[in-house]
Amino acid sequence: MTFEWALRKNNIDPNKDLTIDTSIDFAAMEGAFIGGIGDFVTLFEPNALNVEKSGYGYVVAFVGELGGNIPYTAYNAKKSYIENNPDIIKKFRNAINKALKFVYEENNETIAKSLLEFFPDTSLEDITKIINRYKEPKAWKENITINKEEWDHIQEIVISANQLDKKVDFNKLIYSKDFEKYE
Repeated sequence: MTFEWALRKNNIDPNKDLTIDTSIDFAAMEGAFIGGIGDFVTLFEPNALNVEKSGYGYVVAFVGELGGNIPYTAYNAKKSYIENNPDIIKKFRNAINKALKFVYEENNETIAKSLLEFFPDTSLEDITKIINRYKEPKAWKENITINKEEWDHIQEIVISANQLDKKVDFNKLIYSKDFEKYE
């Protein structure tokens, strides 16, 4: 949806000017592209770097950067769980914020070294390059808050893809109690 929104913002009609194949499972997109399906593909890292290193294509843009500041990853909990477990919610929130702070304050190689064990098939050099790709356009948020502007923007994207009829009130869905108080 963000890709289609970015295309529209650049005067490309995703329904008239090109064909987008949404039938390919996300995990199979890299292989499908390498196999000759499509002229462009949207991939996360390290898949995008693998395509480049293999000589099958190049990263030409970041959909996240073209789409604007949107809350992409969300953690959800039932209202009753949040209300009954405020300490767990606070610790979880603080852990994510601590990780984001680490990403903003540390150099790329230090961050890459901390991630290396989770990507055993990817070299330290490649993870460092990937970290730079995400940090340079500021793809990571500085903290976990979602403000009303971001909330409205993601809904505009979903509405433009005909997946949502109308906006949902920020105050009815986003739990923001004490988000300003980080430890």
